[in-house]
Amino acid sequence: MDGLIPHSDQHYKQSLLLHACCGPCATYVIELLSHDYQVTTYFYNPNIQPEEEYLKRLGALEQYCLIKGITLLKGAYECNRWEKVAAGFQDEPEGGKRCERCFSLRLEETARCARENGFAIFATTLTISPHKNAAAINKAGHAAAKKIGMPFLEADFKKGDGYRKSCELSRSLGLYRQRYCGCLYSKNVKKVKR
Repeated sequence: MDGLIPHSDQHYKQSLLLHACCGPCATYVIELLSHDYQVTTYFYNPNIQPEEEYLKRLGALEQYCLIKGITLLKGAYECNRWEKVAAGFQDEPEGGKRCERCFSLRLEETARCARENGFAIFATTLTISPHKNAAAINKAGHAAAKKIGMPFLEADFKKGDGYRKSCELSRSLGLYRQRYCGCLYSKNVKKVKR
């Protein structure tokens, strides 16, 4: 995997703050990263609407973190902030400029949280989705890293069958799995496609 920092001391693991969009996507990523890092998850997803859906996804992540003994930090649910970021981009196709702006918002906030809490590096689970452009996500991560002054771990977690593995893990644990990306615009796109 690109960007992993090798460790010569097997007993020392760098602290990593992992932005997680949901429990299912976090499963395989946490399993993978825990070999080399001391992982803490961070749930900052003001794009997820409605609030009932937000709470379901947070609940699934809490369930998995409890099972694995992983610390979970929760960011504020700032829908109004996300709506300002997405304003004017409502009609963009899924994966377009609205999504890029959304990635930037969430990864900047993750970088800020990582810096403020003394983490060595930050990463995101977002690249595990086959519906998301890993290059765009990694570009947003590097931009956030530069802006905030915090190292970013570049990865494409869907490689090596990561998405399938995350599906299997989450299914075996009975975790709630969502049916759309998160924002109401992506939810409406799913309705139109049915």
